[in-house]
Formats: sequence, C-alpha cells, structure tokens
Amino acid sequence: MQETLNLILVIIGQIMVAIGLLCDIIAAILMIRFPNFYVRLHALTIGSIGGAVVPMIGAGLIALGSPFLGDHRWYLAGGAFVAAFFTFILGGAGTHAISRAAHRSKTVVLDPCYVDHLAEDKGEKTC
Repeated sequence: MQETLNLILVIIGQIMVAIGLLCDIIAAILMIRFPNFYVRLHALTIGSIGGAVVPMIGAGLIALGSPFLGDHRWYLAGGAFVAAFFTFILGGAGTHAISRAAHRSKTVVLDPCYVDHLAEDKGEKTC
C-alpha cells in the first residue's frame, strides 16, 4: 500500500513538473508575441507562478514519494512547499511593483491606452 502511494506521489509530481515546463514555454512565447511592456508582465507572471510554483510543488511531491531519501525527504518537501508558497505570494507583488515603478517613472509608453487608473488617481491627464 505504501509503495503504491509513493508511486502516485511521484507520478503527480512529475506531471506538475511537466506542467511547469509547459507554462515556461508558453510564457517565453508570449513574451515575444505580446505587444508592449505591461501586457508582457502577464507573460512574466505565467512564467513565475506556473513555471516556478507548480514545479516546486511537484518536486516536493516527488521528494515525499521517494523513500530512499530517508528522513531528508521531509526536509526537501517542506523546503519546496515553503519556497512555492513565498514565490506564489511574492511573484504577483513583484510584478505589481515593477509595473507601478515603470508607470510612475514614465519610462514605458502606454500604447495602446484605453484606461489609466493610476494617472486618474494622481489627477494627471489620462490616455
């Protein structure tokens, strides 16, 4: 029974690592295809969340399903899950900080511009 559970954990972990690889490939393609800086940040988030968090959880599951690691598998899995959690939380915040800094410094042209709530909040001229 324990061997079957370990095998299921390893297979689920490998699938999650493959999903992370797919997300990284999609993010790389979208970074090239998307038209401007702000839209490319969405592709960056796909790469950081889908391409990093999902494989980290998968690596943790693989570690949990690998009894040959002994007690170290708990440390490896715990480290992977904690790193995935902080990457999930900080990835979105980092993307927001980058976009806000780019907007405030006016180093990136907002083109095409349909709505600019940051400029509205500051009382500046919008699009």
